[in-house]
Amino acid sequence: MKILIVSATEKEILPLKNKLKIKTSEVCIMKYAGTKDFSIDFLVTGIGSTLTTYALTKKISTKKYDLVVNTGIAGSFSTDLNIGDVVNVMSDEFADLGIEDRNNFFTLFEKGFIKKDEPPFIDCKLWNPTEINLTLNKVSGITVNASHGNINSIELFKNKFGADIETMEGAAFFYVCLNENVKFLQIRAISNYVEERNNANWDIPLAINNLNDKLFEIINVIKNKGI
Repeated sequence: MKILIVSATEKEILPLKNKLKIKTSEVCIMKYAGTKDFSIDFLVTGIGSTLTTYALTKKISTKKYDLVVNTGIAGSFSTDLNIGDVVNVMSDEFADLGIEDRNNFFTLFEKGFIKKDEPPFIDCKLWNPTEINLTLNKVSGITVNASHGNINSIELFKNKFGADIETMEGAAFFYVCLNENVKFLQIRAISNYVEERNNANWDIPLAINNLNDKLFEIINVIKNKGI
């Protein structure tokens, strides 16, 4: 089985690499009794939708994977999620791809530039059809080019989309995988709440630590049970 783990930055995935005892440029090949070789590649794309789209498309066009996993930290709109929680993102949207009209914001779907069910979209969203029992909270996400830190825009996007979390890469990752018919997961850890920016309330080390512990568990679940 071949797995590709995708992150925006090296920092977000470094603890897993250390646990697997591999160097940055190496591929982890894990061998288990009674199984075929189980390999893991890593891809660091850079931050944002454009960099993710290019790097991921290039990577999976040169090598076939059984599963691609997008991972990293995220901001939460929901206080039902705690800082450090690890979640499984089941739907995502390009939230800031649209048109401002005075004090209003309209998506390209609302303006008729994209049909709401135009593949790979379903009712304006990108959905993950991959079913793996990971015992994680399943959440919805939005993807933005600029992470929110202004109360007015936060309220606008929170009310408009009703998503649980916000990232800068998720929808781009979904879009590529759905179009290329690749099985995928998006696993995120909550580093902060989406609020007026106050880095004192963030806990990136906790989020990264919990994320990588959970990723190691997921690797072993897939190794034992498949996908």
